[in-house]
Amino acid sequence: MSAPAMGTTKTAHSDVAPKKKRGPGALATAYLVIYNVVMTAGWLVIAVGLVRAYLARGSYHGLYYSIEKPLKFFQTGALLEVLHCAVGIVPSSVVLTGFQVLSRVFLTWAVTHSVREVQNEDSVLLFVSAWTITEIIRYSFYTFSLLNHLPYLIKWARYTFFLVLYPMGVTGELLTVYAALPYVQKTGLYSVTLPNKYNFSFDYHTFLILTMVSYIPLFPQLYFHMMRQRKKVLCHVEEYKTESRK
Repeated sequence: MSAPAMGTTKTAHSDVAPKKKRGPGALATAYLVIYNVVMTAGWLVIAVGLVRAYLARGSYHGLYYSIEKPLKFFQTGALLEVLHCAVGIVPSSVVLTGFQVLSRVFLTWAVTHSVREVQNEDSVLLFVSAWTITEIIRYSFYTFSLLNHLPYLIKWARYTFFLVLYPMGVTGELLTVYAALPYVQKTGLYSVTLPNKYNFSFDYHTFLILTMVSYIPLFPQLYFHMMRQRKKVLCHVEEYKTESRK
C-alpha cells in the first residue's frame, strides 16, 4: 500500500518543539543523510524519465518501460528502511514500516514485474506517479530534518500532498492487482496445487483477492493517522510562528 511512511514523526516535531529529543549518533546521521539523498536523487531520475518519455512519445501509454529498471532498484532499496527501524537508528515501528515497504515491493515485483500483461495498464502509471511525487517529498523531508534545516514548504508538502497522492496511489495499486487476476488465474502463477510431497497448496489468485480486501480496513487507518499528524504538525508550526512574533 502506498501509504506515506510515518518514520520521521519525531524528527518533524524537533524544529518546533522546545524540548529536543535525542537522535541518532553522528555516524548514523551521516549514513541516513547519504541514504536519503541517494533515494531522493533516484526518484528524481524516475520523475525525469517519465517526463522525457512522455515528451518523446506524445502519449502516457507505455511509459512504465522507460522507468522500469530505476523503479525496481529504488523501490527495492526502500527495504533498508525496515533495517533502519530494526537496529534503532530510526525511531519508527518495524511492523508499520515493514508493511508499507513490503507492500510496495510486492506490487513492484510480484504483480507488475511478474504479470507483464498489466504493465501497459493506465493504473500502473497512476500508482508510479503517486509513488514518485510522494517519495521525492518524503526523502527530501527526511534529509533536511536530519540536517536540522527543514524548510516549511517541504514540511507543508509532506503533510498535504498525501491527501491526494495516497488515494491516487491506492487506486492505481488496486486496479493493477485487479487487472492481473485473470492472467494469474489462467497461468496458475506462483500457485501450488495438490498433491505434492509437502502436502501444501497455495492459490496466488485467491491471495491477491485477499490482498485487495485488506485495503478496506488498512487504508482508512493509515490515511486518518496522517490526517491527525498533519493537524498536529502544521498547527504546531503555526502556533510556534505566532509565538515567535510576540
